[in-house]
Amino acid sequence: MSAFPTSESRSSLYILISAVFISALISANLIAVKLVVIAGQVLPAAIVIFPISYIAGDILTEVYGFKRTRSVIWLGFLCNLLVVLAIWIGSLLPPAEFWKDNVDAYETILGYTPRLLMGSFIAYLAGEMANSIVLSRMKQATKGKWLWSRTIGSTLVGQGLDSVIFITIAFAGEVPELWRLIWIQWAAKVLYEIVATPITYGVVTTVKRRERLDSYDWGIQLNPIKFWK
Repeated sequence: MSAFPTSESRSSLYILISAVFISALISANLIAVKLVVIAGQVLPAAIVIFPISYIAGDILTEVYGFKRTRSVIWLGFLCNLLVVLAIWIGSLLPPAEFWKDNVDAYETILGYTPRLLMGSFIAYLAGEMANSIVLSRMKQATKGKWLWSRTIGSTLVGQGLDSVIFITIAFAGEVPELWRLIWIQWAAKVLYEIVATPITYGVVTTVKRRERLDSYDWGIQLNPIKFWK
């Protein structure tokens, strides 16, 4: 067996990290309806999984660069849209006679209001794109040193945008102390990133070594609008 990674092994790692990214995104949207209490604060259950999409995004940008990460971000958007459409179509189909008592439960758990949908989609794109762009530019500024500074720095910006946009669009005028809710969610997500930093270091080091790749986005226009590279 060759000691060097084949193109297939490189592709497999990229696909694996991308799959984790998209799975974390969709899982978070499905469980966000449940509110939980952590350290005395009320948070959506999505807090346990959604930050993983940012960690995966950090790994993708650090190793593969912005353009390939942008492709995954847009792919995640399309996959999430497909899930939402499937849930909506499922709600329109006539239920079996013996299942009618479960219709309300289905709508409560899987139903989305227009405000929640719009807030979720816009916040996701803005937050993830900002996270990748900031990390890419910080990597150039630090010449690849101090990985912790750019994973945490990009999360401060990306998760900040995500929290502000989503909570404002979804809950403005409906919940008191809106800014407190934004602050708590943003702080919890950033803390998650900080705690996970040793894991991020380990994964980044392993993937770079396996891929023999360490991308710098020199001369690349960081345009978030393009759907594919």
